[in-house]
Amino acid sequence: MHNHIRHIFFDLDHTLWDFETNSGLTFKRIFELHNVEANLTEFLEVYKPINFYYWKLYREEKITKPQLRNGRLKDAFNELSFEIDDDLIYKLSYDYIEHLTTFDHVFEGTHDILRYLQKKYILHIITNGFEEAQERKMKASKLKSYFTTVTNSEMVGVKKPNPQIFNHALNKAGAHPSESVMIGDNLEADIQGAVNVGMDAILFDQSKSLENNNYKRVSHLMDLKYIF
Repeated sequence: MHNHIRHIFFDLDHTLWDFETNSGLTFKRIFELHNVEANLTEFLEVYKPINFYYWKLYREEKITKPQLRNGRLKDAFNELSFEIDDDLIYKLSYDYIEHLTTFDHVFEGTHDILRYLQKKYILHIITNGFEEAQERKMKASKLKSYFTTVTNSEMVGVKKPNPQIFNHALNKAGAHPSESVMIGDNLEADIQGAVNVGMDAILFDQSKSLENNNYKRVSHLMDLKYIF
């Protein structure tokens, strides 16, 4: 691929930073801190799809950040019929963000592939995550040094797949869409969003579960070596 590519843009959560592993460890810690006796495995099982749905609503500007942070917890506990008051939900949602950023698991091959790509390309991040959290995640997992620019949705006021966030990131990077590629795990936010502004896109589909053959895809980050 890609003799014309000079800039590579990555999504952060679920693409480089192993969100599910770090999130599971965070819930384990905050349940212990607050003596929440819910079964962690059962909780995570119901929480994952709820969180995914809430993020979709958040991307589509249908809910606010506080609604996302509290609502996903409230719904997950409700689904388990676990009695919990709003005060504790609020504390858990605050501590979740505080502790999440202290875990540093990244996907296998993350540092190797970034070191490899960094020699030939200029690397960037475009993320819908919260500004304060993303900064801390990148520091804790030693990812910060690979990237020349980081664009997050709070700084732009819109979220992927909105073209504005991609255009903002391209401008910040001094990059033209035709010399840029986006790599991310979300078909709608990362891939379609990038293609809509004229960028190339590669889907990181670790579980090989997304039904779509229109895009290049990798299921392991080191497979990017064969593309670049």
